[in-house]
Amino acid sequence: MNFIKSTFFLFLGLFAFALGVQAQSVSLKVATFNIRYANPGDDPDTWENRRQAAVDLIRFHEFDIFGIQEGLHSQVKDLERMLPGFAYVGVGRDDGAEKGEYSCIFYHAGKYDVLDGGTFWLAEDTTKPNKGWDAALPRIVTWAKFKDKATGDVFFHFNTHFDHRGWEARVQSAQLILEKVAELSDPANPVIVTGDFNVDQDSDPYKVMRDAPGFSDTHDVARIRYANNGTFNSFDNTKSSDKRIDHIFVNDKISVKRYGILTDTYHNRYPSDHFPVMAEIYW
Repeated sequence: MNFIKSTFFLFLGLFAFALGVQAQSVSLKVATFNIRYANPGDDPDTWENRRQAAVDLIRFHEFDIFGIQEGLHSQVKDLERMLPGFAYVGVGRDDGAEKGEYSCIFYHAGKYDVLDGGTFWLAEDTTKPNKGWDAALPRIVTWAKFKDKATGDVFFHFNTHFDHRGWEARVQSAQLILEKVAELSDPANPVIVTGDFNVDQDSDPYKVMRDAPGFSDTHDVARIRYANNGTFNSFDNTKSSDKRIDHIFVNDKISVKRYGILTDTYHNRYPSDHFPVMAEIYW
């Protein structure tokens, strides 16, 4: 009898474990990282001085997929070269090719296939390079439809960089990106939206994103949160803030295990003037 009971409970345990594995069939580390454009005037924080630290940070924290902001073509190619196994989708915002800053998505090519994707502009005309509303500069969203090679699961990732001056542009951009998410993705699949939104957690454009039906800020719903600073540092390690302007939003198909603002340094300097934000998510 004891043997039968032991066997029965062992079976129940294995069955529960199998259900748990099935419930978390896909787990990945997603991040958003404004890498600061390659500005020679940033000395000593030039891209040449800090790019290895930025790459080492990405590799150490084992990002699976991440959106960047402000990357010029040469920087994008540096990351591609220095991150073996990664590929990217995205174009420059000034000409839809290689000119201007990218908001591209890097992904682990051994884990994910790209099924579809593209770039649209945050403007009244989303189809070509132009400035929207009161924006100071052209702004874009790069998106992709991914398939997990191990499970076949499909998910969507949208990555952006909102304008730094135009308030109306930021409000309209938040509304537009939600419209485009609804148009381009399947609500039955997981959806991730990353970016430098140039607004903090108390602002109206942020609330448009956070309060959208079915969406959450990973900061708010993570089981474990490591957020000991804001996300913009301006290369100044003597100042701190609670303002988060870089965000990762997810839809309700996604659960969030961990969230972190990665304040890594190298020789008392920062890899960028923004801290990357990472979330470990699953579904």
